[in-house]
Amino acid sequence: MLPLKRLQKSNTIENLWLYILTLARKKPIYAYVLQKEIKKQFGFKPGRITSYRVLYRLEKECLVKSNLKNHKRIYQITAKGKAELEEAKEIYKKVLKML
Repeated sequence: MLPLKRLQKSNTIENLWLYILTLARKKPIYAYVLQKEIKKQFGFKPGRITSYRVLYRLEKECLVKSNLKNHKRIYQITAKGKAELEEAKEIYKKVLKML
């Protein structure tokens, strides 16, 4: 894989949690709209199962929480998730500054 393609993959699909938390910070989200929203907002399309797996892991790590609403599970970012997202953004800022 070419270096730029590898860089793009590692900063999109391989770190999908960043994009899911960003969407959840804006408003509560349903798992089934993740793929479409990520494509619309960020310009890449993750696999459906990958999106679900990352979302479930985020919930297990208490970065998002879920509730049932009209027989559908809706996810919201937690305070821990907001803090984790802000820390990740700071890491990216530092890397960009070094480059």
